[in-house]
Amino acid sequence: MQVGKLPTERLSRLLAGGLGARRADVLVAPGIGEDCSVIDFGEQVCIMSTDPITGTVSDAGWLAVHVSCNDVASSGGEPIGVQLALLLPESADDDLLRQIMEDANRACTELGIAILGGHTEILSSLGAPLVVATAIGRCPKGKHVTSKGHSVGDAVMVVKSVGLEGSAILAADFAHLLSGIPADLVSQARTFSREISVVQEAMAARDAGVTAMHDITEGGLYGACLELAQASGLGLRIYSEQVPVREATAAVCDALGLDPLGLISSGSLILTTPHPEVVAKAMDGCGSVASVVGEVVSGGYTEVVRSDGRLDRLLGYYEDELWKFMRKAK
Repeated sequence: MQVGKLPTERLSRLLAGGLGARRADVLVAPGIGEDCSVIDFGEQVCIMSTDPITGTVSDAGWLAVHVSCNDVASSGGEPIGVQLALLLPESADDDLLRQIMEDANRACTELGIAILGGHTEILSSLGAPLVVATAIGRCPKGKHVTSKGHSVGDAVMVVKSVGLEGSAILAADFAHLLSGIPADLVSQARTFSREISVVQEAMAARDAGVTAMHDITEGGLYGACLELAQASGLGLRIYSEQVPVREATAAVCDALGLDPLGLISSGSLILTTPHPEVVAKAMDGCGSVASVVGEVVSGGYTEVVRSDGRLDRLLGYYEDELWKFMRKAK
């Protein structure tokens, strides 16, 4: 199998195999483009999401907490805690376990949430640590956000900039290939990993009136647009020149021949709204910027309008630029 997320057509076949008993209190069940489940708890709903950290040991506990809480917040939920499953190889020692937990504690302290429990196990079949976080949040009933609530004509917006996580990884791990760009830009790109959390922005966007919201992760903006389109059956038209790309991200991607719009982008949000000016003002209050990058259209595809007027239509699955690069680098 190919490295990365399971392609959506294969995931659809897997989901068709059955999802247990149907329950009236499960308001949002698993589906393409939906990262969270939403469960009716009376006046509030419980929102849950699970994410693994597989590609790095450095800051694995910190990343696991923030990435899973981003999913919950992108569905309108205020995170309250996480459960952690730590699966470690036989070569692991107490120092590694202690570091993962210290990193997780640091992230939870930053977000004001608790570690609720989990599981720890040493496995002979593992070659590297695997950290899996399940985040749990809550939201007033009727205020949760899905990936399919948008309508034709809604504005499509990006919060912060695309490619933040990917350019940080590339600047940290492949600096030897970036000697042709200014050192200060490489240093800036490395710092983007500090901006992984979008919890504050997602909470503000929910209250500002969004119709759909999704954190931009694997596959970058292209992947997030495809998931929104697949979830709703509607299309998205994106104008590439309007997509915010920081100078350091652009420099790293240009040097390595990558498209920043297809690069893993934890730390960024995509959302749809009929009131972009209200959302932009709410993001200003968070110290972030929300940019209009397109609109919702009919048809279940993503259409990218390039600077020269050329149209690229995306369907199905987009392999992340980072995975493409790492495969070539090997």
